[in-house]
Amino acid sequence: MKTNFSYQFLHAGEDTYLREVIKMHGISKRALTAIKYSGGKLVVNGEEKTVRTIIRDGDQIEVIFPEEELSDGLIPVQKELTILYEDDHILIVNKPSGLPAIPSKDHPNDSLANRIAGYYKQQNYKTTVHMVTRLDKDTTGLVLIAKHRHAHHLLSEAMQRGAIQKRYRAVVEGIPIPLSGEITAKIGREDHSIIKRCISDDGKTARTSYDFIRTFRVETQDYAYVELYLWTGRTHQIRVHMAHIGCPLAGDDLYGGSLRLIPRHALHAHSLSFTHPITRTDFVIECPLPDDFTHILERGHVL
Repeated sequence: MKTNFSYQFLHAGEDTYLREVIKMHGISKRALTAIKYSGGKLVVNGEEKTVRTIIRDGDQIEVIFPEEELSDGLIPVQKELTILYEDDHILIVNKPSGLPAIPSKDHPNDSLANRIAGYYKQQNYKTTVHMVTRLDKDTTGLVLIAKHRHAHHLLSEAMQRGAIQKRYRAVVEGIPIPLSGEITAKIGREDHSIIKRCISDDGKTARTSYDFIRTFRVETQDYAYVELYLWTGRTHQIRVHMAHIGCPLAGDDLYGGSLRLIPRHALHAHSLSFTHPITRTDFVIECPLPDDFTHILERGHVL
């Protein structure tokens, strides 16, 4: 079983020191320090070398990352984990509703991170859980995980540049006006609450785009099925913004939605688009809707 992750590439260019080649490939100083002192290796044409080695055009380089230890308090749990994609560097899973992303006081031993740690233990992967994207406990869909610190470093930089595109699907109460549009409103923490957010002039900049898919009616209530894109990543951003324009998510009673159709907010992380941190190929993945979400759409009469 694989216990170390490695990154291999051919050098194409002028002669230079290995440390400069490593820098050009985005390997952080922190990762290089770990390689030097915690059991990693730098291999050139099959031989272990140091960063002072001169690298020539066509040299084969392999960076072997050291084994990583699980974060303190992260207990491996071998429970259901739906893996949609995996390679040596990234893992993409479909998170179910009701499962928090990381352990908490209320869920100390069963979170998505616990389950990923359990999977790593089962596979004998000597690494920790590097979560790149996260979802609220009741939001379903795609979560991107880096399997080693170098991939995490590159994907985190991509997140900061806005180069990881996340699209969501939601059912909202009422019909948005306009049917497709953009919401720009600052979001801050609501007074006297550690959970709830609100529109606030003193909050952080937040920007959400939404696109109409279709409208429908269940009994006497009109709904819209929409796709959303986040330009920023504020806590509860979609939920707060849609409530702000008078269209709270179905099932989102924290922000004014009704529980008549679904007992949790109807929000699903539908697709991820990004450049793979190692292969540099464009990557797009979509995730099917969960059953409770599909049931809402099947009940409705199209308007």
